[in-house]
Amino acid sequence: EKMAEAQRLLGLSEQPLEELVAARNGADALIHATKKTLQEAGEEAADEEKSEIETAVAALEEAVRGTDKDDIEVKTQKLTEVSSALAQKMYAQQSAEAQAQAPEEQAEPAEESGEEAVDAEFEEVKDEK
Repeated sequence: EKMAEAQRLLGLSEQPLEELVAARNGADALIHATKKTLQEAGEEAADEEKSEIETAVAALEEAVRGTDKDDIEVKTQKLTEVSSALAQKMYAQQSAEAQAQAPEEQAEPAEESGEEAVDAEFEEVKDEK
């Protein structure tokens, strides 16, 4: 009932309304993810980069309030483009940190146990009954 009422109020048929809802949902998810990435980046993101991303987020938030699916898609693409550089930079930094910690973690178990692995040969003996 709610969809039928929304369609009637917006003057949309069923297919375009579903496309509009899908575009809005995608945009909302991108907005949320981008804000989270900006928060996690903190001081690592340049002021110019932050400003450009925040402007794109605000434009997309405004587009989501409207009913123009094409506008939402265009602004979603713009936000994706401006935020991808920051996301890639953060991913590269996290990968580098993980690789730096990996050799330390691999060396620790042998040192902690105090035992060395011993290679031994064995021969399987079968019991005959």
